[in-house]
Amino acid sequence: MLPSLSSSCRAAAPGVPACAHPLSRATLVVRADATASGKGKPQGGRWRSIDAGVDNSDDQQDISRGREMVDDLFQGGFGQGGTHNAIMTSAEYLSAARTTFNNIEEGFYISPAFLDKLSIHVAKNFMDLPKIKVPLILGIWGGKGQGKTFQCSLAFKKLGISPIVMSAGELESGNAGEPAKLIRQRYREASDIVKKGRMCALFINDLDAGAGRMGEATQYTVNNQMVNATLMNIADNPTNVQLPGVYKNEEIPRVPVICTGNDFSTLYAPLIRDGRMEKYYWNPTREDRVGVCMGIFQEDAIDRGEVERLVDSFPGQSIDFFGALRARVYDDKVRQFVSEIGIENMGKRLINSSQGKVSFEKPSMTLPTLMRYGRMLTEEQENVKRVQLAEAYMSGAELAGNTGSSMPEGFKAA
Repeated sequence: MLPSLSSSCRAAAPGVPACAHPLSRATLVVRADATASGKGKPQGGRWRSIDAGVDNSDDQQDISRGREMVDDLFQGGFGQGGTHNAIMTSAEYLSAARTTFNNIEEGFYISPAFLDKLSIHVAKNFMDLPKIKVPLILGIWGGKGQGKTFQCSLAFKKLGISPIVMSAGELESGNAGEPAKLIRQRYREASDIVKKGRMCALFINDLDAGAGRMGEATQYTVNNQMVNATLMNIADNPTNVQLPGVYKNEEIPRVPVICTGNDFSTLYAPLIRDGRMEKYYWNPTREDRVGVCMGIFQEDAIDRGEVERLVDSFPGQSIDFFGALRARVYDDKVRQFVSEIGIENMGKRLINSSQGKVSFEKPSMTLPTLMRYGRMLTEEQENVKRVQLAEAYMSGAELAGNTGSSMPEGFKAA
């Protein structure tokens, strides 16, 4: 039972002032019940903001902010060796491999067959299908410049996925075992994103260029062998991927792996078998080529009929040919700009200029203009195939003369 309190607080100890706002017995009972039931206001000390589970600050950055604000006695050193210097910067906490596609605007064409293949592969890897072994890796291969990587980027944006990206250059290193370790790190990084409740994937660009064997002259290194073996191991055990030297059995979420390349026959054959890798040959149809070109020329006054005529005029060209064709049309505008400011002033105007970025009106994109520049590009391609100087130089010492490689084009010896 709680003792009753009089309105004048006569029970106060000597020297203690009387209560200004006396409490009744009923009020104390209500507050005691609220505290016991846990429904009252949560109690916390003055340092509650740094309690576990509440503090979201960055200790490394807090150390830097406190530089020279604490007595030297507590800094523990001087200069760059002092404890007031952060060990890591904030940029090093962020993943450099995670890629977003917010810079890709709407209006680009996604092949329905391509989107269907990639979305089904991703969905199957996040499903628990009974007694079915789903291949972890999807290998998308095809000719050069056909838009494999860009189609993957559009599909990832459509699916709301920010993948962890690797390139072929990261599959080789001066240190043995580093690329294999990096693949495991990137896979686990993607798995952590899945654990947090968001879809993710590991996207490896040009796998065959980094791990394949291009003919007998290509050196097959230990790293090539370990990259193939690591991908095989991850495909067989996608929920148990450990870093080198770690041997605890920790189950992690499964992450689909998407790879692009030109020729997967250069890879290790057991890696590309059906149980580990599902292969998809990307060879865009005429409808796909027209759709992609409509996205390339979407800001220009070119209708679908003209785009179809342009695509049909260059049937043997890859899709990136038409992107290079559109960029080539700007040559006249750029040439005019250089002639106006002068070649000697070009660097001052383009780099860190107070006038801002260079801008000019879009050139006229007409079908005859595009056809003219297209023929110029194809002529350059034919020259590369026709004038094969390496073959002449490697087969023997070809010196200047009536039949030498230094003969001007169109000149005939008497």
